[in-house]
Amino acid sequence: MPPPDNLFTDTRAPESGETFTPLLSCRNVTIERILSSDRPDLRLYDQPQDEWVLLLQGRARLQVGSEEVSLKAGDHLLLPAHTPHRLLTTSAQPPCLWLAVHIHPKGD
Repeated sequence: MPPPDNLFTDTRAPESGETFTPLLSCRNVTIERILSSDRPDLRLYDQPQDEWVLLLQGRARLQVGSEEVSLKAGDHLLLPAHTPHRLLTTSAQPPCLWLAVHIHPKGD
């Protein structure tokens, strides 16, 4: 059995954008840790899978479809497949640390 790991180990944010760390992939589910810079990539995501995100630390503002959503530590959100979304702002201290669960369509 591998030793346990900790989501809060090495939470230094990247210079810009985000760092994605895969934690688990099982059948049609992928879980990843995301660490965001305070200079987010403004890329618009439109993913084929559902994504549930939990903000573990920090504050963030997202554009989800045509709405803006503000999140603080402990807030979570379901982004259904093909829902356009992007990060608009993220905190510097503490940096945004996320847990994301991707639920891929069967057969993907």
